[in-house]
Amino acid sequence: MNKKENSFDRKPDRRFKGRTAEYSGGRRFDGEGSLIVGRNPVIEALKAGKLIDLIFVSSEAGGSISLICSMAGEKGIPVKQVNEQKLDGMCSGSSHQGVIAVGACAEYVEIEDILRIAAERGEDPFVIICDEIEDPHNLGAIIRTAEAAGAHGIIIPKRRSASLNHTVFKTSAGAASWLPVARVANLASAVDKLKENGVWIYGTDGGGEDYSGVSMTGPAGLVIGSEGFGMGRLLKEKCDFLLKLPMAGKITSLNASVAAGIFMYEIVRQRRADQVKD
Repeated sequence: MNKKENSFDRKPDRRFKGRTAEYSGGRRFDGEGSLIVGRNPVIEALKAGKLIDLIFVSSEAGGSISLICSMAGEKGIPVKQVNEQKLDGMCSGSSHQGVIAVGACAEYVEIEDILRIAAERGEDPFVIICDEIEDPHNLGAIIRTAEAAGAHGIIIPKRRSASLNHTVFKTSAGAASWLPVARVANLASAVDKLKENGVWIYGTDGGGEDYSGVSMTGPAGLVIGSEGFGMGRLLKEKCDFLLKLPMAGKITSLNASVAAGIFMYEIVRQRRADQVKD
């Protein structure tokens, strides 16, 4: 794909009034991820379409647990097998019957919703892609910075990632109420979809180019690698550019959310400079 020379004409808007209904089909936020304990309560919550982020099931349980797993699969809700001790600890010894569901603090959106938000604002897409950011404090901090920087949305994987739970919501200082988050089964496929829509993918990697020497003024997808291992191999191969931060001290890496903030605001700086130039 040939990179276009696109200007960035951002009109600051921190209120994002009406986003819930207009952009995400009645997206709801309650700021609190609650537990749903027991087989019947979980089944009824699934039937009622409650916001459920993750379901924990006992590896030793049977019976209606298979029904719960099937219903969760149909709705795209991850299921994690754990031991009885884990479930006991989550509900302080209450009768969990081998299953506990964790309510989500916000409803996830689709990638198309994020792209539509950018189009309706008349802006080049600015999307953050989090590759297995498992620390909820890091994900919350990234969401907070992304919202402040004017990103249109964040993409996270369903597996091996923090999700929109209470800790993420709290750490984001409420930004999770405003910034759309898409949760996908496959990040590589999500990146392909962004590229099909003209978005250039910038990966953060210690072996990349100095971030300040690469133009990021057009449609941008910024990949932030996991805290311990960075980006996965396949995702790295799909990046159009690999960027690094200059490290002058003895420490060779930064916290994922700190690094993400530096890269995000470099995109903001370049786009504003390009706007002034035009």
